[in-house]
Amino acid sequence: MPSRSSARLAALTVAAVCSAASAVVLTTPAHADSVRIHDIQGTTRISPFAGQKVTDVPGIVTATRAYGSSRGFWIQDPTPDDDPATSEGVFVFTGSTPKVAVGDSVTVTGTVSEYVPGGASSGNQSVTEITKPVITTVSTGNAVPAPVVVDEDSVPDAYAPTGDTAAAGSVNGLTLDPSAYALDYYESLEGMNVQVADARVVTATDPYSELWVTVKPHEHPSPRGGTVYGSYDSQNTGRLQIQSLGSTADFPAANVGDTLEGATTGPLDFNQYGGYTLVASKLGTLGSGGLERETTRKQSSRELAVATYNVENLDPSDTTFDQHASAIVNNLQSPDIVSLEEIQDDNGATDDGTVDASQTVNKLIDAIVAAGGPTYDWRAIDPVNDQDGGQPGGNIRQVFLFNPARVSFVDRPGGGSTTAVGVTKVHGKARLTASPGRVDPADAAWSDSRKPLAGEFVFRGKTVFVIANHLNSKGGDQGLTAQYQPPVRSSEIQRHAQATVVNAFVKDILSVQKNANVIALGDMNDFEFSGTTKILEGDGELWSAIKSLPKSERYTYDYQGNQQVLDQILISPAIRRGCDFEYDSVHINSEFHDQISDHDPQVLRFRP
Repeated sequence: MPSRSSARLAALTVAAVCSAASAVVLTTPAHADSVRIHDIQGTTRISPFAGQKVTDVPGIVTATRAYGSSRGFWIQDPTPDDDPATSEGVFVFTGSTPKVAVGDSVTVTGTVSEYVPGGASSGNQSVTEITKPVITTVSTGNAVPAPVVVDEDSVPDAYAPTGDTAAAGSVNGLTLDPSAYALDYYESLEGMNVQVADARVVTATDPYSELWVTVKPHEHPSPRGGTVYGSYDSQNTGRLQIQSLGSTADFPAANVGDTLEGATTGPLDFNQYGGYTLVASKLGTLGSGGLERETTRKQSSRELAVATYNVENLDPSDTTFDQHASAIVNNLQSPDIVSLEEIQDDNGATDDGTVDASQTVNKLIDAIVAAGGPTYDWRAIDPVNDQDGGQPGGNIRQVFLFNPARVSFVDRPGGGSTTAVGVTKVHGKARLTASPGRVDPADAAWSDSRKPLAGEFVFRGKTVFVIANHLNSKGGDQGLTAQYQPPVRSSEIQRHAQATVVNAFVKDILSVQKNANVIALGDMNDFEFSGTTKILEGDGELWSAIKSLPKSERYTYDYQGNQQVLDQILISPAIRRGCDFEYDSVHINSEFHDQISDHDPQVLRFRP
């Protein structure tokens, strides 16, 4: 049985920092007699007995965990108190395969600890546990306490209370109000046996045998079965992560829109990769929602089709080239220009100084031809070794693919990995001083991050400026279920600085030629409503074209039950106001368990 705490990597939207787990011990160990589980759990997130030894705590074993680094079992008091804020369940950490069985009536003597998944620096909430246990089995074969049904009626619409300013914004010391806040409600059930029924899948099964469901099917639904994340103030409270206490081989391979039919039951846990998690002793039966991958329409002869596609650390050793090629040819209908993000160098993660990516790109181009697509040409600028972030040794960069039968690239020498491209005026028109070129690569905003790639294209005699971006990831941000509310989004600092640089470059073009066709696109690693996007848009220099879609269709990525925008195509006023354009977020990856990238590509069609 694999550990469920394997590290995740990527440009994650609301991920917590992954660090060593820690335990919060608040008092000098003391001794407490005649306490029950609800006394240990208390009415806040931190146990009033943290750091103290408790004796002969009674409970019924509801589930055991015999794998990974957090082995132990859950007990629940069959005689609850009448306070809805106090949980009646608790995890007993044994560190080895537990020797109890479900239905055992036990008493536990041990020390109460507050375990912080991911460590204190993650900002995560803690899990109340009994550690160093001495366990006495009183009887066996007892009925397990009936599960608490978690549904749309029980989960409040408000997500979390505002943290205590005197405690740096932490909610840990606040009295739980499970009737008012979803996070308080879930916390009041920590360690208890809970159940969801006929729950719709809103994030597909991942490689770690996890998926997300919603208990609120009408909460910000997308037409394809997911739940859309539309603002910082409209959290989706019905989201819940599902894992299994059984074999991962039996875990359902679910897509968004599928359903876990019947009852899914087990203890409510908390982990660093998503917060509150139903660890299922019993899983519902997977019912298919019939989701299929989307195909956009083909551009007309007079329309320029421009796309962005994060191919997720593509290098020559990958087995996904044919699938990516088929996606570009068949699902995206062979766009005229494709900005690729996360193209790795020719030996991938091997960190030996290699920065050239010719093999990677040409292997993709050949696969596109084999799939029936055009013979794309390409342009890129190699990064300085190990200076652009991403997987160490991978040297990810943006690459322009373009169909030379449809569009021309204006090659202008002078561009380089450390040379800033500029804008000049020639015959009243803007032009780049180098094409391709990098946008202000020496600016501190691009430290350990991808530098934008700018290129000048010509379609049917009209110049189009394209800026390919891959902004700073969200790694380091506190999770939505953090103890700090609202969570700190520390990664925004660098991303805002990057957006400022990109906007300034677009201003340079438009100051020379106000009707210039300018497109800034790529993996922006931020939402269409974010401060990053507002800075990119500036005073109207750009506009995020995904906002032309209905709110329920605005997503390019699916993370922890939230369908959200990370990939964007921003357009200048000449494209937005003077031309007919059409935008499509082509859902081929983010909703599927067998995805070849975690991002959905985006396509813009317009007539320059």
